[in-house]
Amino acid sequence: MKVKKTAAPRQLPSKLATGIQGFDELSHGGLTPNRTTLLLGGPGSGKTVFALQTLVNAARRRDEPGIFVAFEETTRRIIANAACFNWGLPALARNKLFFLEAQLSPEVVQSGEFDLSGMLAMLKAKKQEIGARWVVFDGIDVLLTLLQNPIAEMREIYRIRDWLADNEMNAIVTAKIEGGSSEAVNYGFMQFMMDCVIRLGRRLEHGVSLHRLEITKYRGSDFVAGEYPVSFGPSGMEVGAPEPAEISHAASTERISAGFERLDTMLGGGLFRGSSTLITGVPGTSKTTLTGKFAEAACRRGERTLFVSFDEGAEPIMRNLASVGIQLKPHVQSGLLRMYSARTESIGAEEHLIKLKALIREHRPRCMVIDPLSAIAKAGGLAAARAVANRLIYMAKDEKVTVMITAISEGDDPQTEATELQISTVADTWIHLSYVVRSGERNRALTIIKSRGTWHSNQVRELILSETGPMLADVYTAGGEVLMGTLRWEKETEEKARKTQRRADADHKQRELQFTEADTRARIKALELDLHRQRAELASYSRDNEARMLSSSEKENELRKLRSADPAGRAALTPADAKVRGANGSGNSGNGKKARKEARDAP
Repeated sequence: MKVKKTAAPRQLPSKLATGIQGFDELSHGGLTPNRTTLLLGGPGSGKTVFALQTLVNAARRRDEPGIFVAFEETTRRIIANAACFNWGLPALARNKLFFLEAQLSPEVVQSGEFDLSGMLAMLKAKKQEIGARWVVFDGIDVLLTLLQNPIAEMREIYRIRDWLADNEMNAIVTAKIEGGSSEAVNYGFMQFMMDCVIRLGRRLEHGVSLHRLEITKYRGSDFVAGEYPVSFGPSGMEVGAPEPAEISHAASTERISAGFERLDTMLGGGLFRGSSTLITGVPGTSKTTLTGKFAEAACRRGERTLFVSFDEGAEPIMRNLASVGIQLKPHVQSGLLRMYSARTESIGAEEHLIKLKALIREHRPRCMVIDPLSAIAKAGGLAAARAVANRLIYMAKDEKVTVMITAISEGDDPQTEATELQISTVADTWIHLSYVVRSGERNRALTIIKSRGTWHSNQVRELILSETGPMLADVYTAGGEVLMGTLRWEKETEEKARKTQRRADADHKQRELQFTEADTRARIKALELDLHRQRAELASYSRDNEARMLSSSEKENELRKLRSADPAGRAALTPADAKVRGANGSGNSGNGKKARKEARDAP
């Protein structure tokens, strides 16, 4: 029995990148070669832009010519509309792209059976002439609607599909979606015929117009499911692709300045390179000032910096920061600093994220400021803003950009901000600014709520603004309470007065003790002199007495010599000595001992 060999599945060739930022990530590489892609969407959803941008990128990047068949608009209008993009379309239209106007007037009277054979024959000739690899049928629903025959419509769609397969071309077909439906007008069967189906949408959310893209079908290929934001910029369409599921951020140990020395000291030496810092506080607590100081410090180190501000222009920001000694304009002029300002309500939060991605790719900053990120909550709702805020922080870490973000809190309680954008758990460092109002005075206070991976101060410090820039005052307490502003000044003045008085009292007491010590030393000196005098008198008296005694002994000896008497050393024996000597001379030892005893006992 022969075993029938099963044919191995045919491997699809590698995909062709469309060059549309974000879409190639969603589709895992782009579009499959020699397959047909269907673009469905309502008016203004970006179908024509997607198709034309794919053709332009193929011609510019891979030298693959293309044909654009327009069933709805004229070539002149298409090229004019695309002038807002930096594609260089007029030059490409001369030698790389061929535009075919295939509009049919509603006034045309159909005579006999209508088909596209003639047009397809012409397209084949043009394909061979320019070596076209791509073809776009833009607005084919306009043509098929004029047929007013569902059978004829289906027949012509199959004719186009077969023609594309025979000519091995990469094809894109666009068609309208009726209202909010996902079905093409009168011919939903097209979705079953095409290899890849992409749905583009445009709708209002919280008063903001949002564009979306979703891949609903892709034969023989995996893709990222879901609906993703679309934005339009100088380079054309861009899709907000999701971030990778796995987090693989590098952990740097390099420290950089947060703006000024005392803040760096509170942070245990500064911020880690590539980390994220969140600054919260109510309006007017100097959040922008701290971010401006951070940006200025980065530029002084020669690092490219991006300053993103929402709802406030770059010029007013630079003027306001200059009043507190922060000069950003010279760094803007040098090209190190890029200032970008945007209205939050003009586009959705996710479109803002796409724009920031493009700015990061263009400027390649090492440091970045976003002030305030909480403003994007007005663009499409709080839920979208929360998602975008988290993705933005992860994006900055992926790019190894040290980012400082501000967020406005509705209350003066640090815990209030944690419930707004919910990015306090994602940020590496959290600095909170607040007001301390006492005795009719409002003062700014700074505290560090957290700073991952480093020691940080737990003190509440007064933040003072001056012409030389922001500074943090030394911690000053009185009775366990931190004092700021005028109260601190009054307390410090009183303390200085008390210190001055204590110093004067100490000086006075010291002088008294010095005088007393000098007097005591003088009296000790006098006593020592008197003691020396008395010792001298005693010594003199002793010498005189010894001299007198010596003189008396010599005089007595002289007299003895004159009287022929024994010298003083040989004086006559006393009666007791005579008895002792007699006893010693006796032969009777017993009598001798007795005599000696009597001699000793004699008076």
